[in-house]
Amino acid sequence: MKVPVIMLSSVPDLHSYIDKSQLTEDLGGTLDYCHSRWLCQRMAIESFALMVKQTAQMLQSFGTELAETELPNDVQSTSSVLCAHTEKKDKAKEDLRLALKEGHSVLESLGELQAEGSEPGVNQDQLDNQATVQRLLAQLNETEAAFDEFWAKHQQKLEQCLQLRHFEQGFREVKAILDAVCQKVATFTDIGNSLAHVEHLLRDLASFEEKSGVAVERARALSLDGEQLIENKHYAVDSIRPKCQELRHLCDQFSAEIVRRRGLLSKSLELHRRLETSLKWCDEGIYLLASQPVDKCQSQDGAEAALQEIEKFLETSAENKIQELNTIYKEYESILNQDLMEHVRKVFQKQASMEEVFHRRQASLKKLAARQTRPVQPVAPRPEALAKSPCPSPGIRRGSENSSSEGGALRRGPYRRAKSEMSESRQGRSSAGEEEESLAILRRHVMSELLDTERAYVEELLCVLEGYAAEMDNPLMAHLLSTGLHHKKDVLFGNMEEIYHFHNRIFLRELENYTDCPELVGRCFLERMEDFQIYEKYCQNKPRSESLWRQCSDCPFFQECQRKLDHKLSLDSYLLKPVQRITKYQLLLKEMLKYSKNCEGAEDLQEALSSILGILKAVNDSMHLIAITGYDGNLSDLGKLLMQGSFSVWTDHKRGHTKVKELARFKPMQRHLFLHEKAVLFCKKREENGEGYEKAPSYSYKQSLNMAAVGITENVKGDAKKFEIWYNAREEVYIVQAPTPEIKAAWVNEIRKVLTSQLQACREASQHRTLEQSQSLPLPAPTSTSPSRGNSRNLKKLEERKTDPLSLEGYVSSAPLPKPPEKSKGWSKTSHSLEAPEDDGGWSSAEEQINSSDAEEDGGLGLKKLVPGKYTVVADQEKGGPDALVVRSGDVVELVQQGDEGLWYVRDPTTGKEGWVPASSLSVQLGPSGSAQCLSSSESSPGSAVLSNSSSCSEGGQAPFSDLQG
Repeated sequence: MKVPVIMLSSVPDLHSYIDKSQLTEDLGGTLDYCHSRWLCQRMAIESFALMVKQTAQMLQSFGTELAETELPNDVQSTSSVLCAHTEKKDKAKEDLRLALKEGHSVLESLGELQAEGSEPGVNQDQLDNQATVQRLLAQLNETEAAFDEFWAKHQQKLEQCLQLRHFEQGFREVKAILDAVCQKVATFTDIGNSLAHVEHLLRDLASFEEKSGVAVERARALSLDGEQLIENKHYAVDSIRPKCQELRHLCDQFSAEIVRRRGLLSKSLELHRRLETSLKWCDEGIYLLASQPVDKCQSQDGAEAALQEIEKFLETSAENKIQELNTIYKEYESILNQDLMEHVRKVFQKQASMEEVFHRRQASLKKLAARQTRPVQPVAPRPEALAKSPCPSPGIRRGSENSSSEGGALRRGPYRRAKSEMSESRQGRSSAGEEEESLAILRRHVMSELLDTERAYVEELLCVLEGYAAEMDNPLMAHLLSTGLHHKKDVLFGNMEEIYHFHNRIFLRELENYTDCPELVGRCFLERMEDFQIYEKYCQNKPRSESLWRQCSDCPFFQECQRKLDHKLSLDSYLLKPVQRITKYQLLLKEMLKYSKNCEGAEDLQEALSSILGILKAVNDSMHLIAITGYDGNLSDLGKLLMQGSFSVWTDHKRGHTKVKELARFKPMQRHLFLHEKAVLFCKKREENGEGYEKAPSYSYKQSLNMAAVGITENVKGDAKKFEIWYNAREEVYIVQAPTPEIKAAWVNEIRKVLTSQLQACREASQHRTLEQSQSLPLPAPTSTSPSRGNSRNLKKLEERKTDPLSLEGYVSSAPLPKPPEKSKGWSKTSHSLEAPEDDGGWSSAEEQINSSDAEEDGGLGLKKLVPGKYTVVADQEKGGPDALVVRSGDVVELVQQGDEGLWYVRDPTTGKEGWVPASSLSVQLGPSGSAQCLSSSESSPGSAVLSNSSSCSEGGQAPFSDLQG
C-alpha cells in the first residue's frame, strides 16, 4: 500500500489538510489538549491506584496475622501483644488516611481542570479519570470499614484475654495466700494451759484474723470481678466460674475454721475461769482455816463464831467449786487433752481435800460449841501440815509439789505444747530436663540479683565517699562542719574506702565472669574470702562511728550534703550498708545452693556459705571482744576467740569459810564468758547509757582461767542447762548455767575440743620425752608401764567418757561395773599397770601420768605404795549401778580392792555394805596429823601428798612425785 507523503513548509499549509478543531493549540488549532498535563494526570491516577492496591494488601496481611496470633498465657505477654497490635493498627490506619487523602487530592485536581476548560462540554478522558479515582476511593472506604470491624472484634478478644490473665494471676496469688493462711490456722491446736495463756491465744487469733482479713477480702473482691466478667459474656466463662467457686469455698472454709477455733478457745477460757475460781475458793478456805485463832476456839462463843465462819464459807461452794468431775469431762470433751484432764483432776482433788478438812474442823467446832467442858487446846492445822494432805499444797503447780509460804493461789506450769508437723504435698513432677531448665532459670535469677545488688552497693559506696567523705576536705564546706567532726573522717567512715576499692576493682569484675555459669560463683567467694576480713575492721569501728554520728547528726554539713545528693535517707542509713551487705551474701549463697544441689559447684557453694557464716560469727564476736575493759594483758595472746555468751555462774572453792561457800553457792553471778584457745575470761556485762537512743554494752574483766589447768563436767544433776568448769583439779569450781540446753551443748563441745587438742599435745610431748630418755638411758621396764600405750589407752578413755566426775554413771553407760571380788581374797590390786586412772568423769587437759619413767627415775612411788586402810569420802556418790555403793561426804570406808577404770571396791564399816566407788571421791587417812591424800588433784595444799595419776600440763613439764611431797 502506498501512502502519499506531503511535505508541508508551514502551519497554515497544515490547515488546508486538517481542520483546526482537530489540532491542538500549539499547531494553531482549537482542540483543548495538553499532552504533559495528560501525562501528569495519568501518572497521579496510576500512583493512587498502586497505593490503593498496596494498602489493601497490607491490611489483608495484617488481618491474617491478627487472626493467626495465639493468645498468651501471662499478663505481661498479653499486654505486649495488645500493645504491638495496637501500634500496627494505628500505622495501618495512618496508611489508609494517607491513601484517602491522596485520592481526594487527585479527584480535586481533575475537577479543577474541568472547570478551567475553555469550551463548554465535558471531555471524555476527564470523565473517565474522575470515575477511576472515585471507584478507587470507594474501594478504600470499603476496605477501611471491613478492617475496623475486624479490629474491633480482635481488640475485644485481646482485652478479654488480658482481663482473664489478670484474673488468673490474681487467683494464683490469692489462692497461695489463702492456702498458707488455712495451713497456719490448722497449726493452731493449742487450747491453752492457763487463763492468761488462753487469753493470749485469743488475742493472737484475733490479730491473725485481722491480718488475714486482707487476703480474704481480696479473694472475695476477685470472685466478684470474675462474676462481672461472666456477666459481660467473656469468652472463657468455663475457666472463670470454677475459680470463683473455689475462692468462695476457701474464704468460707477459713471463716468457718476461725469460728471453730474461737469456739474451742472460748470453751477453754470458760473452763480455766472455773478452775481458777475453784482454786481461789480453795485458797481462801485454807487461809480461813489457818487464820482462825486456836485460843478463841476453846470457848463456846469462839467455837460458835468460828463455826459460823466455816458454814458461811461453805455456803459459797455452789457457785465456786466444781460439782461433778464427770460432768466437766463431758461438757468440755472437745478441748480436754491429757494435761488438762490431769489438771482438772488435781483441782477437784484439792477441792475435795479442802472440803474434808473443813468438815473435820466443823465437826470439832460443833462438839466444842455443844458442851461446856474444860477448854481443850486443839492444834490448828498449819499450811505446812496441809501440804502433806492428798492435795500437795495450796500453791501447787501442775506436775510439781512446791508449797507456797503464804498459801498463794494455784499457779500451773505451762503444758508441753504438741507441735504438729505439716506435710507439704507437691502435685506432679516435671521431667528431668524441664526441672533442670527451671533450676537453671532460678540460678540465673539469683545471679542477676547478686550482680544487680552488687552494682547498686558499689554505687552507693561511691556516692557516700564522694558526696560526704570527700566533701569533709572541701574548703568551701568547712564552715558547715562542727568542731566535733574535725579530723574525724576515719572515725565516721572507717575503712569504707578500702571496702569500695575491693568491690569495685576486684570482686564485682570477678562476679561478672560467672554470669553464664552462676552455679560456680562459690569459687569467686572462696578465692576472695581473705579479703572479706576487711569487714571485721569496719564493724569494730561501727560503735565509734555511731557515737560520733549521734553527737553530730544535726550538723548543717550533713544536711547540705544530703540535699545535694538528693538522698531521702540520712548518712547513718548508708553507713549501715556494709554491715547489711556482708549479711546479704549468705542469703544469696543459700538461694544459689538450693538450686545447685546436683551441679558441679555445689561443694564450693557450701564451703563459701560456711566461710561467710564464719566471718559473720567472727565479726560478731570481735564486736563483743573490743568492749572488754580492765584486762591488763594482750587479748591476742589468748589465741582465737571461739565463743562468747552470757551465763549465770555459781562459785564453789575448796578454800574459804563454809558460810561464805554456801552463800556463794546460792547467789549466781551474771557473767559474760569469752572462750579463747588458751583461756576462759569471766567478765561482767555493763549497760552504759549512750548519748542517743542506743545503749552500748561493755564488759568489765573479772578473772581468767588458763585452759591448760581447766576441766569440765558436762552434766550437773538437776538442771540440763548447767555444766561445771573446774580449775586446778577442782580447787575452784564454777557452775555455769546456759540460757538453753542447746547453748550449753555448743559450749561443752567447743571446750572439749580445746581440752582434747591440748591433751593430745601433752601426750605427744610426753611420748617424745620418753623416747628421748629411753634412747639415752635405756632402762628395763615391764610392758605394762609403756607410756605410749598407757597414754593412748588413757586418751581413748577420756574421749569416751562424758559424765559427772564424781558419779558412776559414766562407768555404767560405757561398760558394766567390774564384778565384786571374792570375799576370801581380801584386798588386792586388780591391775599393776601404770596407766593414769580416770580421776573424774569430766574433761581436762591436765591429765598426765605422774608414775611414768620420769617419776620412777626420780624415786616416785606411784600407786604401788597405796595400801589397804580407811579412806574418807570427799564427795557424795549417788547410785550409779547395781554394784555401786551409795556414800556421802565425810563417810569412812575401808579399801577392799583396787579395780580398773579408776574404780575401787570398798566396804562401809557402819552398814557392812560393799560396792564400787570412784577413787577420785576418796582421801586416804595418813595418820594422827589428819592430812589426806587427794586422788584427783593435780595440785595439793601444804602438808598433803599428791597420789593422783593426773598432773597439770604446764610449761615446766611434770614434777616428780618425790618433789611434791612434804
